[in-house]
Amino acid sequence: MPVTKPAPGDLEPVEHASADELRELQLDRLKWSVRHAYDNVAHYRKKFDAHGVHPDDLRSLEDLAKFPFTAKQDLRETYPYGMFAVPRERIARVHASSGTTGKPTIVGYTAKDIDTWANLMARSIRASGGRAGDIVHVAYGYGLFTGGLGAHYGAERLGCTVIPMSGGQTEKQIQLIQDLRPDIIMVTPSYMLTLIDEMQNQGIDPASCSLKIGIFGAEPWTHGMREQIEKRAGIDAVDIYGLSEVTGPGVANECIESKDGPVVWEDHFFPEIVDPSSGEVLPDGQPGELVFTTLTKEALPVIRYRTRDLTTLLLPTSRSMRRIDKITGRSDDMLIVRGVNVFPSQIEELICKFPQLVAQYQIIVEKHGHLDSLTVRVEQGAEMDHAEDARASIGNALGHQIKSLIGVSVSVEVTPPFAIERVVVGKARRVIDKR
Repeated sequence: MPVTKPAPGDLEPVEHASADELRELQLDRLKWSVRHAYDNVAHYRKKFDAHGVHPDDLRSLEDLAKFPFTAKQDLRETYPYGMFAVPRERIARVHASSGTTGKPTIVGYTAKDIDTWANLMARSIRASGGRAGDIVHVAYGYGLFTGGLGAHYGAERLGCTVIPMSGGQTEKQIQLIQDLRPDIIMVTPSYMLTLIDEMQNQGIDPASCSLKIGIFGAEPWTHGMREQIEKRAGIDAVDIYGLSEVTGPGVANECIESKDGPVVWEDHFFPEIVDPSSGEVLPDGQPGELVFTTLTKEALPVIRYRTRDLTTLLLPTSRSMRRIDKITGRSDDMLIVRGVNVFPSQIEELICKFPQLVAQYQIIVEKHGHLDSLTVRVEQGAEMDHAEDARASIGNALGHQIKSLIGVSVSVEVTPPFAIERVVVGKARRVIDKR
């Protein structure tokens, strides 16, 4: 089992600032960011004017609620450079997230933005238990995806030795982990499960390798998956959160001493939770949709960006800044099956309660006639009885749990080990909607 390291003693001053000190810093930076967006981005100026608000109206943090939201559609409408607040010549780098309309969402960074990002990633890795001199195996994808380079620059800034492996080549990943003996791995949680499976396939006990910490992000994952990874790999599994539109990974990160939700680095990103339907700002502790306003970004300031991630803002614990709870789903990819709202994370939580199963699964939605049908394919663990009737029994039990606790009837197919295609690069494809 993982051995949790003690809380670090060399925190940045802002990490233990008082609430009043933090709010004063946030308001000062928020005023700058809103003015910067209004003065330098025509799209924001037009949107603010149409909404009847002006940067001068921002006199308190609560006044931010007067301003309109920004959504991914705004970035698509202004593709590729229309949301940039500095001349293109000052853009040191561009990244992009995948788009559903054939065009990616382009984000840009000045040299100062990249420096800030590296510092925040270094802070995140240190919060996860990393220290200068540690070896960090980066298995996030490099390139336009922000994960690989974000992790890379942050680990170097902290003073770590970086193995820039990127995604894919699973057998080579295992070889390098065995030979180079990294202390930390940064990767999606679904691909970590793939690496654990491959180690066991090669006769290697995952808990015997050098890894002590896994920093996992880029896709939602549950407490059940954390427990499964920690038990199988013998590491501390720590949650990192971010999205390219806001900066990339490093917007929030868990602290290894508490592992109670990623701490939002509120000196650079101001969080809100809103009602997904009405847009009304909700108090801390109530679940809703996560919204971010950047406080220091030069190239691409975002004002009240709707992440579509559903979570809750929690009170500070290990640091002076608020935390976010596990992402329970997304307001824009919620499945509605026969009138029932279904989130993949709900099904994953139930799967992880069965020790006979591993968290490799797919949710397949089809339409038969006028009715929707839901099939869950999930793998049995290597130690489970391989007999067909044993798999059927576990499948029936899982189906009963899903029906009882989520309220939708499903067909459960428990497959032999390694029957479900493994993620190699990027995020796992959990939902296949054939309707």
